[in-house]
Amino acid sequence: MEGAADGEGGEDRGGRRWSRDLLWIGAVCVVALLLVNAFVARPFAVPSGSMEGTLRPGDRVLVNQLAYAFDGRPQRGDVVVFDGIGSFLPYRDEPSGVKRLLAEAGLAPAGDTVYVKRVIGVGGDRVTCCGSDGRLRVNGVPLDESAYLLPGDAPSAVPFDIVVPAGKLWVMGDHRSASRDSRDHLGEPGGGTVPVKRVIGRADWLLFPLGRTTSLDRPAAFAAIEGTGGHGEPR
Repeated sequence: MEGAADGEGGEDRGGRRWSRDLLWIGAVCVVALLLVNAFVARPFAVPSGSMEGTLRPGDRVLVNQLAYAFDGRPQRGDVVVFDGIGSFLPYRDEPSGVKRLLAEAGLAPAGDTVYVKRVIGVGGDRVTCCGSDGRLRVNGVPLDESAYLLPGDAPSAVPFDIVVPAGKLWVMGDHRSASRDSRDHLGEPGGGTVPVKRVIGRADWLLFPLGRTTSLDRPAAFAAIEGTGGHGEPR
């Protein structure tokens, strides 16, 4: 009887130890997931149709938050996710520290200050629209946007001519006739440009719906503009 009692106690202690191990494993997994979500890669839901036909409302994209770490900078053609406070929302107050930390950790929604757009011009670029051929020009080079511009849309119905300040980006949606982008904020502080420091990351993958899963590669047309002066490039 005593031996049986000892055996039962051992099994009970072993069960409790196994439960504690499971709790520790679960806690480590949660912490690891939060760290990845906050600093490495994070899913975002596309809120509107401004990036059709590349991205549709409700699509989930995976944002690489390390894409521009270690001296990396956004490149022309990248699809970026950024916080519009101070640029697209020049008079919007910053969220509280707690709310910001929760959003960065993925424990709270990103909110209505986050945008998804394509980088057209980087610091030092002169972006103009539109030439006699109806195209945007970056540093005088006409840009072929047929690979991503929504069929039937013009590059822009709004004429503009801007030199992008250092440390800023000129961004536009792929569905130009339905996108509120840099063009809509020309008369506001910052002139429609977005500070690089407000970029959360580069959208590298369309994850959901599963039938449309694909990588969001930089269109080849932007190679024609390389070396024309942006980000301090030699002209």
